[in-house]
Amino acid sequence: MTATTDGSTGAMEPRAAAASETTDTTSGTTPAPSDVLDAARRATDRAVEHLLARQDAQGWWKGDLETNVTMDAEDLLLRQFLGIQDEKTVRAAALFIRGEQREDGTWATFYGGPGELSTTIEAYVALRLAGDLPDDPHMARAAAWIRARGGIAASRVFTRIWLALFGWWKWDDLPELPPELIFLPSWFPLNIYEFGCWARQTVVPLTVVSAHRPVRPAPFSIDELHTDPRLPNPPKRLARPTSWEGAFQRLDKVLHLYQKVAPRRLRRAAMKSAARWIIERQENDGCWGGIQPPAVYSLIALHLLGYDLDHPVMRAGLESLDRFAVWRENGARQIEACQSPVWDTCLATIALADAGVRPDDPALVKAADWMMSEQIVRPGDWSVRRPELEPGGWAFEFHNDNYPDIDDTAEVILALRRVAHPDRGRTEATIERGVRWTLGMQSRNGAWAAFDADNTSAFPNRLPFCDFGEVIDPPSSDVTAHVVEMLAVEGKAYHARTRRGIEWLLAEQESNGAWFGRWGVNYVYGTGSVVPGLITAGLPASHPAIRRAVDWLESVQNDDGGWGEDLRSYRESDWAGHGASTASQTAWALLALLAAGERDSKSTERGVAWLAETQCADGSWDEPYFTGTGFPWDFSINYNLYRQVFPLTALGRYVHGEPTFTNAFAGTLPDTREGD
Repeated sequence: MTATTDGSTGAMEPRAAAASETTDTTSGTTPAPSDVLDAARRATDRAVEHLLARQDAQGWWKGDLETNVTMDAEDLLLRQFLGIQDEKTVRAAALFIRGEQREDGTWATFYGGPGELSTTIEAYVALRLAGDLPDDPHMARAAAWIRARGGIAASRVFTRIWLALFGWWKWDDLPELPPELIFLPSWFPLNIYEFGCWARQTVVPLTVVSAHRPVRPAPFSIDELHTDPRLPNPPKRLARPTSWEGAFQRLDKVLHLYQKVAPRRLRRAAMKSAARWIIERQENDGCWGGIQPPAVYSLIALHLLGYDLDHPVMRAGLESLDRFAVWRENGARQIEACQSPVWDTCLATIALADAGVRPDDPALVKAADWMMSEQIVRPGDWSVRRPELEPGGWAFEFHNDNYPDIDDTAEVILALRRVAHPDRGRTEATIERGVRWTLGMQSRNGAWAAFDADNTSAFPNRLPFCDFGEVIDPPSSDVTAHVVEMLAVEGKAYHARTRRGIEWLLAEQESNGAWFGRWGVNYVYGTGSVVPGLITAGLPASHPAIRRAVDWLESVQNDDGGWGEDLRSYRESDWAGHGASTASQTAWALLALLAAGERDSKSTERGVAWLAETQCADGSWDEPYFTGTGFPWDFSINYNLYRQVFPLTALGRYVHGEPTFTNAFAGTLPDTREGD
């Protein structure tokens, strides 16, 4: 790839010709190596052009973040509860929800997945609010399916909380969550900091809602969703008192009794403290944690505590929710659970740099400027466990100063190291601060989690209230691998903390040679993250762990040359490494193979050929499958930019070799065998 002497990317010679080319997606054989390389070069040029065109004028990238219709359903339920429904929003949301319904009447949580009970119930109720009738064919199919699977009584707690707000479920039949939880000190079991940050931000406002037990009578009943509406809600059978489940069930019964006798002064003080905690964590743009669920529950809680809709806190919160809306060309309105500009920008920067875009290119410099401006320099909730640690991380979103995450921080530093920014002093100071913060966030076991250190208590997951998704944030292989890779690039491959991370990763390898993927689907993501990290940190490609990983990746390659993995691998081991080929997962596998020295292998050539053959004429890739993870299995994500940045990174490394770093220490200074 070539560039003009002025450093711009707009006149790179191969692009104009490549943009008008089409690709052959019908070939069933692997082209000769020279043909694969030529195809990879053309695909890389097209992808670079496409990605550069998507950059915002401020320097960032952001792809839409698709989840499932519970976001849209709960948005309508919130508006109904607050009395702020408007016809345009309801009509647009209903249009989107209807469009996501499957032929059997259900709604799934990911593309191609099975119908999911709670999601289907929430979608059904939202459409009832929009005016759809129980006798409408699509509604009747959904209701019949819901009843066949146990009805509302079999749904998760969060769904029944939404129904209780409108009198469709009894508050007495829900687990109790007292607001006095806010008073438990950080060393006490089940204090709020034992929960992962996303759960913590949801639990605190829900304690207020649980204490108030509000009911805003709905304009209709939903008896058609009960197996038999004439019968009372069946009590849940208690487990043995000697089991953890049985113990926590009985604790819940005690908390229900406490609800009736809680001292009023203590409860008022708890409510006041909860309100203060919630308001202190509202971001500058009005959201909470940059994600939709805590914002929804925080608005309900504050409203119950007397904050009217015109209060600045409430007004800013409601306005922030509107910014999560994506309006489609057909008039449908979809709600993003979150927005990922920092994550998308660092990955896009890495992709472009590895694809041969000059490190001083204006697009990369602008991206670096924006990323450096997003560094968080004030303490957040993470400092409860690390009070002496200086801030310096990055968050995932536009505004989330309370919860920087370690994964973003590692990848931002790796991205900044690929850019030749004119202000080298600023870059070095920014990176140094980020590295110090990351080192300080290592957990006791030697690995890194996403948001907190040592957030590994087994208690929160056992609460009857917590029956959906992960509520703690233990270390994961993918995050740890990204940190190890970053530290190695920073000349700390032999730092004691890095070596502990490497040892932990080697111990976490599955017997088949793969690594579990916490934040991406699944073993392909984990393996595609860990292998490059270990190689960068100095493990030779001949290391047994690397060879086992290569063997596993080759064994699960699809016949078409790509790789794919279905989300069901989180529940069923037979799905590990198996699924329809996708651009992002094929790229993850290739990143591991390339790092392991397998550039000339048949598996690599077939994978590269698949990416080149399936590329769209505009330089993008089509990927309806969900390859991102919020909670393994329970909450899945389709990052719309994954299909672009990861294939470009893989193709770039195939064409240009492994990445180079600007002003990085790796390979230029002797190893520093530092201690803690």
